Amino acid sequence: MTNKRVFIWDLPTRIFHWALVLCVIGAVISGQIGGNLMEWHGKLGLAVVGLIAFRLVWGLLGSTYARFCQFFPTQGKVLAYLKGQWQGHGHNPLGAFSVFGLLALLAFQVGSGLFANDDIAFNGPMQALVGKDLSDVLTGWHKLASNVLIALVVLHIGAIMFYAHVKKDNLVKPMITGWKDNAEGESARGGGVLALVLAIAVAAAAVYGASGAWVPAPPPPPPAAETPNW
Repeated sequence: MTNKRVFIWDLPTRIFHWALVLCVIGAVISGQIGGNLMEWHGKLGLAVVGLIAFRLVWGLLGSTYARFCQFFPTQGKVLAYLKGQWQGHGHNPLGAFSVFGLLALLAFQVGSGLFANDDIAFNGPMQALVGKDLSDVLTGWHKLASNVLIALVVLHIGAIMFYAHVKKDNLVKPMITGWKDNAEGESARGGGVLALVLAIAVAAAAVYGASGAWVPAPPPPPPAAETPNW
């Protein structure tokens, strides 16, 4: 008997997924520890900026199951899924809510982090553009949202374990190999070289913009008054 399988996740989507996992874990740990690791916290945040920008473009131009239009959770899809009538590959309608929710929350996290500060030695790359008072407000939101992010990640992992042990559906393996075993349907198509180059270019531009390299340097402090020599 032939083992049928369907190609679901293209290589760029898989690289994005696992790179995002590593960056988020590193950012959470470095942010919790603080100190000298805040420099790495900032670098990982910029990496997440690039990854989100890449995913937004790839969600429009990528292969079949990576496109947002393919798994956007419409009312009809959600109702069909709840009734056990949904048939498809990739993100199911409830999983789509998790994907969009995590992307939105991560975008807020890195966006607020660009203007945040730790009141010691670390300032976000664009903190100087908003001033200390607003930076403090954004820092508070950034810290609060990090707890929400951790909760969503735990919920996401719990859902994966539920599917693996209860529904006997391994969601992790296809995100590693790209293939879903014992399945029928149309394999992913599209997402060619030009789309990949454009997505990478947009990601690089986003990282440059978020890095604050274009922000004018603050003026030097005025020279100290000369002390009379008497």
